[in-house]
Amino acid sequence: MTMDNLDKQLLNLIQTNLPVTPEPYRELAETLGTSEEDVLARLERLIARGVIRRLGAIFDSRKVGYSGTLCAMKVPPPQIERVAAVVNSFPGVTHNYLREHEYNMWFTLLVDSPARVEAILEEIKRKTGISDILNLPSTRLFKIRVNFDLGEA
Repeated sequence: MTMDNLDKQLLNLIQTNLPVTPEPYRELAETLGTSEEDVLARLERLIARGVIRRLGAIFDSRKVGYSGTLCAMKVPPPQIERVAAVVNSFPGVTHNYLREHEYNMWFTLLVDSPARVEAILEEIKRKTGISDILNLPSTRLFKIRVNFDLGEA
């Protein structure tokens, strides 16, 4: 995909400087010297083409009282779709993906307490009939900040 200079400037800005205001896209447009409609159209195009995978805030969930964990399950291949539907039915599941491994379904769970993590995992076991779930909470936080400087065209 070819991107013009304005696309690159927009991508540079939204990585670290997305305004937290009632009209962030208008403010981005003013910074870039274009219209809010142009910014929104560019973002829609970049999302549709897979350049932007996610547009949203990242925050330290522990500082706002949440508990998170990484989980892994051994799911028989014929049951993957059914089990994924059960796992994904919980609002605290933020990612769910398959891996080529004995533990082939991995998901992250973010909820308001460690007790709630345990309760949801027990409910997943009950609803899926799969009792082999690893609960792998982080013991140390490693946050790598990656920004891609796209320069100018």
